[in-house]
Amino acid sequence: MRRLPKSAANLDDAQMQGMAVIKRVVPYLWPDGQGWVKRRVVIALAVLIFSKIIAVATPLFYKQAVDALAPDGANAATFLGLGAVGLTLAYGMARLMTVGFQQLRDVVFTRVGQRALRQLALETFTHIHRLSMRYHITRKTGGLSRIIERGVKGVDFLLRFLLFSMGPLVLELLMISVILFFLFDVWYLAVVALTIALYVWFTFKVTEWRVRIRKEMNDQDTDANQKAIDSLLNFETVKYFGAETWEADRYDTAMAQYENAAIRTNYSLAFLNFGQSVLITGGLVAVMVMAAMGVQRGDLTVGDFVMVNAYMIQITMPLNFLGTVYREIRQALIDMGDMFGLLGQPAEVQDKADAVALQVNGGQVALRDVVFGYDAARPILKGINLDVAPGQTVAIVGSSGSGKSTIGRLLFRFYDVNDGALLIDGQDVRDVTQDSLHAQIGVVPQDTVLFNDTVHYNIAYGRPTASEEEIIAAAKAAKIHDFISSLPDGYQTTVGERGLKLSGGEKQRVGIARTLLKNPPILLLDEATSALDTETEMEIQAELKAMGEGRTVITIAHRLSTIADADRIVVLEDGVIVEEGRHDDLLASAGRYAHLWNRQSEDEMA
Repeated sequence: MRRLPKSAANLDDAQMQGMAVIKRVVPYLWPDGQGWVKRRVVIALAVLIFSKIIAVATPLFYKQAVDALAPDGANAATFLGLGAVGLTLAYGMARLMTVGFQQLRDVVFTRVGQRALRQLALETFTHIHRLSMRYHITRKTGGLSRIIERGVKGVDFLLRFLLFSMGPLVLELLMISVILFFLFDVWYLAVVALTIALYVWFTFKVTEWRVRIRKEMNDQDTDANQKAIDSLLNFETVKYFGAETWEADRYDTAMAQYENAAIRTNYSLAFLNFGQSVLITGGLVAVMVMAAMGVQRGDLTVGDFVMVNAYMIQITMPLNFLGTVYREIRQALIDMGDMFGLLGQPAEVQDKADAVALQVNGGQVALRDVVFGYDAARPILKGINLDVAPGQTVAIVGSSGSGKSTIGRLLFRFYDVNDGALLIDGQDVRDVTQDSLHAQIGVVPQDTVLFNDTVHYNIAYGRPTASEEEIIAAAKAAKIHDFISSLPDGYQTTVGERGLKLSGGEKQRVGIARTLLKNPPILLLDEATSALDTETEMEIQAELKAMGEGRTVITIAHRLSTIADADRIVVLEDGVIVEEGRHDDLLASAGRYAHLWNRQSEDEMA
């Protein structure tokens, strides 16, 4: 089979991708069961066609008016018997109607376009939240937000320019070509057709080259944006290490690459504009010369000369934007392709078709021969068997990398086990809906991350339908109500980005209040106090213990002193359970737990 040249193959690839993207957009313009959308699209297209017919007819009024004003044109036949003044008024009315119908088209269609944008944006946003933890930890937030932003803007551009610029432009050119052929002769049509063909060929060729430069510019823009957002999110770390200059240099390096690509984009735009001007001016002059010669021979009137000029200007005005429109459509297709690629990312963890809601009667948690690894070639958990009885508090301890936090992620079903099963009250978590599973588990992580909103909003996040009294009761139970009341704005105090306006202990108490408001039967404490100082940790422990009353509690702990009173302590090492029992019994056995306890005690005394 003959291999295509690389550039041709790339072009075919781009065209196929473009067609695939357009097919994805069409259902938003013609949705099943949405009659009002279809009606608006049809009306908008009808108004558009009517406006183009009027636009093409407008120069005819101009010609008639000029001929009527010519010295020998007083007795010339005119349209509907109108005189020069009447024809001039008709010409003005036609121009006004052209603009009026174009604006009416926008008014009719704008609701369709905005609905499509909103639906696409919501679909993308929802899908991103459905994607797995594995996907999110490998993506950069700045790049992700940029893909969504450019993709939605691309849809807006495509809807407006592809539907209301490219299609109508072709229709207008065809109608003008027919008029030139019948009112003049085939040579006028030939010159116009050749001019348009050369113009389109040149525009598309240069624009293809420019699209590659533009894509490079967008890539550099994304990279610079990622670096900026990453640096700002880690503001404290930058300050701790005095790395402001380093971060500024990183950002400037990325912006310098963007600058180079942007300069080449502007240079290529200048070349494109000048080349288009040469071609369109050449065609205009050629047609006008032919018309001037026709007037001199007496075959044409001065009105015909003016009409030809009006039609050529009418052709050149939309053609002048063809390069920009084509480039933007190509870029919009690329941006939308990235967004639809994001929508095409499969969710690693999905509900089964017959998944049912989780029914929690007591809150028993059981791991049966659980095997799991983030990388299949490197298992983290190696056949774990663990039972947590209803209402029991079980602590999981071990050195870093032993797999204790992984159990928490599997319980919340951020990932599915590779082998074995994880059960809640005898129900495999893979057989129930994720929404019902998440509703039954409350998590207090090591570092509670808050939304950049009010304290009230962050507590209410645990159960948005909760009453004001319930929110205050949760805050009181978490021993944070008095602190909140002492703030100038009380519960309406904004906590800042990721809750940075609050101390670590205050953030944890807000997190505890949020989880208390959720009121789940199963509680996961993922090293909930390890980031706090000893005094604050001891205070928080009392709230955590009170919160665990009547609930099944799984505590993942680093500091062993915080779980000494647990009903059972499970010691993990290298993905397997090496010990389990109560605190005193494990110390007496002088095993792995006793070794970890003694080492931590020595470190604290030192």
